[in-house]
Amino acid sequence: MKDKRNQITRRKFIELGAVGVAGLALGTGLPGCAKPSHPKVNLIPLSERPIVDPSKKPNIIFLLSDQHRPDAMRCNGNPVIQTPNLDRMAAGGVNFTNSYCASPICQPSRASILTGLYPHQTGITDNNQKDFDPQWETMPRNLQRAGYKTAIIGKTHFFSLNAKAFSFLIMDWGIDTREKDEFIQSFGYDDVIEEFDQYLHAYDRFGINIYSPYTDYLREKGNFDKYQKQIKSVWRYTPTHWDGQTSVLSQEEDETSFITRQATNWLKQQDKNRPFFLNVGYVAPHSPYISDPIWADFYKDAEIPHGPQTPPEKVNELWGRYLDTRFKKSNSYRLTADYIRNSARQYYGQVSLIDQGIGDIVRTLEEQGLADNTWIIYSADHGEMMGDYKLMEKQVFYKQSVRVPTIIRPPKAVSPKTVDDMVEGIDLPATILDIAGAEPLPKSSGQSLVPILNGAGSKKEFAFSELGQRVADKDGVRDKEKRWNFVSAANQRYRLTYETTTKTACEFFDLQEDPDELTNRINDPAVKKLCNDMINDLILPHMNA
Repeated sequence: MKDKRNQITRRKFIELGAVGVAGLALGTGLPGCAKPSHPKVNLIPLSERPIVDPSKKPNIIFLLSDQHRPDAMRCNGNPVIQTPNLDRMAAGGVNFTNSYCASPICQPSRASILTGLYPHQTGITDNNQKDFDPQWETMPRNLQRAGYKTAIIGKTHFFSLNAKAFSFLIMDWGIDTREKDEFIQSFGYDDVIEEFDQYLHAYDRFGINIYSPYTDYLREKGNFDKYQKQIKSVWRYTPTHWDGQTSVLSQEEDETSFITRQATNWLKQQDKNRPFFLNVGYVAPHSPYISDPIWADFYKDAEIPHGPQTPPEKVNELWGRYLDTRFKKSNSYRLTADYIRNSARQYYGQVSLIDQGIGDIVRTLEEQGLADNTWIIYSADHGEMMGDYKLMEKQVFYKQSVRVPTIIRPPKAVSPKTVDDMVEGIDLPATILDIAGAEPLPKSSGQSLVPILNGAGSKKEFAFSELGQRVADKDGVRDKEKRWNFVSAANQRYRLTYETTTKTACEFFDLQEDPDELTNRINDPAVKKLCNDMINDLILPHMNA
């Protein structure tokens, strides 16, 4: 088979070793500085002109991060975190504060964003069940049909990550993620630069090494070995998994900076006479919580706000067994206030570097004369618990895990607004296709958010989120064949979680009386009828759709 380890040097839109993020942004910080400064980004001034210029198809940039909780942004009320470019996006567009992911775990949520379908419709309800289906109708494929040049740079997670899935990729020298490029292209992307998280990069079992554009870059810089050593020190679900650390790499060498650099290089190559859709998939701020030295120094003494520390109640046997798996993986016994604060500081650093990269992308648009015809959308696949309720990461339905940031900034703007209407992950592809004037996805129930930008209200009363997890016995051992299938329905007043296989109701919260979701009332006789009505009138029809 053709050796693709050096293929990256032959792709004209990748320039390894080019000017780093710090070189593109004005004053991103020098070693020893107490506080990084931020690039000044001149957003398009507000006007009363129509949002979409009908005479010219707009460009669209879709920025999707991994595991970003919505309160980790200054524009959402966080007094500590530095996110000036996301804040400017919100000030020149619409900030949706009740945006729910289709699933609080990576792969199902991404499948829903790609197709506009819920997890029970795609069949992807958990990570690493199977690869995505190339026969799906997808948002980027419809964009191609509408004349768009399409690209995805960064994390895709379109394929499962297990030994069986990778078996056909193993060469005598290791595994190359670029062997999946043609598979990813089949979903509607002309250009692909696939990257994944640090755990995959550091994988070396049985003498098998991982190769990707980013690991090639680090090897060329002579820094891969120390990077791999650091990632192994915080390996998944070990006692040190959630430790916050400062990266052994420079800010320029960070994976977020690398992805930003590839995105700006791609933008510089585009034909101004052809509309483009660029999907930038940031791997951060997913664990491990390792931030670059500049941002780590900035947040080293920061007082990080945190949420409730009371563990969830085991209201019935099934929910108790599931929570035990989450407590075990979260290493809950280690989650002291100081420990969480240290990890959160590094998490904030990861978010701020993404924000810095967004500033670089906007600046590149301006330098290339593309800003006045480019929409920018920012969101995430799911949130992050970060120690709240003694839980880490995601895979629960608390707002920290299931809500995501969603900001839409049109090129010619609407009056800035914050919208608390219910929004779902499946609405993002509908919105992007609407902006492009492309055909909607025929089987999707997602709704375009463009009318809301024009002043209309949302027609959506509830948002749904789903999660499939392997059944655990009383000792927490999980069955590889059997799965629980959870679905949660939420509006601005109530949230209910139901397991469809055993027909077990697991959670009910009155968000008006209990906004922090501290009292699970699923066994309260006073709300039994309401719970049954929500199950019969909302959840069961939803799952049968």
